[in-house]
Amino acid sequence: FALFDENGLQVDRATVSEVERTFELVLEETKIVRNEFEEDKSVAEAMALVFERRPELRSEGLAMAVLQWYICRFEGWFAADINAISAQLWDMEALTEGGHGLLVNGYEPILDALSEGLDIRLNHRVSEIRWLRYGGVQVVTEDMGSFVADAAIITVPIGVLQAKRITFNPSLPDWKQMAIDATAVGNENKVALLFEKPFWPNVEFLGIVAPTPYECSYFLNWHKATGNPVLVFMPAGSLANDLEMLPDEKVVEFVMSKLRCMFPKAPVTDPLQYRVTRWGTDEDSLGCYSYDKVGLSETNMEALGQSVGPLFFAGEAMSDFMGTVHGAFSSGIRAAEECRARCAEKYMALQLALPMTAASEMDNLKDKRATKHLPPLMVSRLAVA
Repeated sequence: FALFDENGLQVDRATVSEVERTFELVLEETKIVRNEFEEDKSVAEAMALVFERRPELRSEGLAMAVLQWYICRFEGWFAADINAISAQLWDMEALTEGGHGLLVNGYEPILDALSEGLDIRLNHRVSEIRWLRYGGVQVVTEDMGSFVADAAIITVPIGVLQAKRITFNPSLPDWKQMAIDATAVGNENKVALLFEKPFWPNVEFLGIVAPTPYECSYFLNWHKATGNPVLVFMPAGSLANDLEMLPDEKVVEFVMSKLRCMFPKAPVTDPLQYRVTRWGTDEDSLGCYSYDKVGLSETNMEALGQSVGPLFFAGEAMSDFMGTVHGAFSSGIRAAEECRARCAEKYMALQLALPMTAASEMDNLKDKRATKHLPPLMVSRLAVA
């Protein structure tokens, strides 16, 4: 990657490498500091204590600005400000093998493969889920359609559950609702800019360093991976929230001002096209992904993922890898296996082969003697960006 200061001067690699080592050391020191307190602290508070005790780790001038950029990137991992991230939990996730992957064709090929043979109903916005602890479920849509099933797997974003955009009847148990409400949902957006031709160096990431993380910026260089002259600006936390308050045109103006600071001598033209995401206010997401907030219990994720009668829950927030695609995928596999086991036990069969059943009424749902076989449903929200 390449970093630039606010005057357009590229930061030398030696300075970047030195600050990177300092940042990693500071993070390691926060692990020592956090164990000295019974109550959880934020990563920002832990870092402040580290700098107080280890003044030799403090940076000034350009090095300080580069350190703020690393903090900015750290915030992007969690989609939250550093003063909201838990010092106790930020490193609780286990690392998986292999490197990071960039899906140059998007997720569509994966979704196409996984959805082959499934009956998927689009434009059926779910408004209510009626359930019986020892019975089945009825999923009601906004247009008053309904689907009856033996069970349902709930995969809507945690922000949608928190906003109670879907009514559960009866209400979810207190322990379940408390786990949902306690989860923090961050915000990281993307502003994709298509230019006539590149005017930037061909590195994976570009960034601008500044006195605070809020003022720093980083861009993904899509041209390096695809050959298309596209830069993707990725604001997180407070900056992402603030930019969502602006119209698209103003957001693009802000991003372009950053680029013109980085490349004052380059022919920085206005983009031919642009796309701005708004995950924080998108009614089908209401947030980007969950993160470990200050004071969050380590057992909260377990409670989020636990089933409630015929209701099963999946998503990145319900996994051991919060905020990741592989976490969301693995939680879906877990929920599907749990759901299958429940249905197999109920019907003494392992094969669920009947198609999805739509019904206008809750046929036989309350009749414990009913033996009608109704395959599980998955309730999700598809947000298009």
